[in-house]
Amino acid sequence: MSTSRRQFLATSALAAAGAGMVRAQGSPAPSGPTIPEGRIKLSLKIGMCGFGGVDPFKKFAPIKKLGFDGIELNSPGGLNKEQCKKAGEQLQFPIHGVVNSLHWRICFSDPSAQKRAEAVEGLKQCIRDTKLVGGSAVLIVPGVVKAGATHQQVWDRSIACIKEVLPMASAEGVHILIENVWNGFLYDPKGDDNQSADLLKKYIDEINSPWVGSYFDIGNHQRFGKPAEWIRTLGKRIVKLDVKDWGKENGFCKIGEGDVDWADVRKALLEINYSGWATAEVKGGNEERCAEVLANMKKHILGA
Repeated sequence: MSTSRRQFLATSALAAAGAGMVRAQGSPAPSGPTIPEGRIKLSLKIGMCGFGGVDPFKKFAPIKKLGFDGIELNSPGGLNKEQCKKAGEQLQFPIHGVVNSLHWRICFSDPSAQKRAEAVEGLKQCIRDTKLVGGSAVLIVPGVVKAGATHQQVWDRSIACIKEVLPMASAEGVHILIENVWNGFLYDPKGDDNQSADLLKKYIDEINSPWVGSYFDIGNHQRFGKPAEWIRTLGKRIVKLDVKDWGKENGFCKIGEGDVDWADVRKALLEINYSGWATAEVKGGNEERCAEVLANMKKHILGA
């Protein structure tokens, strides 16, 4: 071996060791599997972006520069959707969908038929807005178990409302996706931390439409179950992911600072061959904070 070759190998080894040492001292490489490049796209909820005012271009450009793959909007209302469409096209920055901004206060499970009709019209506007900006899905909370809405009533009323909108969703090619949230529905809010996703699976299957699936929030039910096991149970029903963390000590917290077993989550996502969007839903802020969110997502969702 030539002297120059030996020097090259020695230098390369030192550089690699040094890089490993820096990573070990700063941000250790996560244990467990990694997600292949390009399999999962990383996004933000628009409400996390505390900059740019109401100008979509001034919001989208910095987010893209940080390294995010896309953004998710709110509807009805929120930023002007025509302007968002224009900014997204100019920047070549995808808007992958919208979150229903009405579903907590105008519920699909409301005892009032008039309120449920308003909820249906709101969902139709979400579909129109999603189609306009080039998105693929609307996130909805199907209802809330409370006075005037038992678990069974939320089940029946919300399914009836969703089925009313299915012809439009199919015609426009927009999915209606159910998010698992702390609404007392499809889990026992007084139960232990080992509950399954069986009820959510059954609910989606009863609707029985290719246009309805799960918008699975990884951290939302850490208090009540094991996110990785929910992923395995829901399987191909999962169309998109929300990303947050939760811990017994920290409550809802920064990604990676709660009790979610991220290595097992990545393993489960690989097992179901998940490919699609993963959108952060945590406390946002300025560009520096959003950059931190992206770094946390890459580390814990991708294993990078």
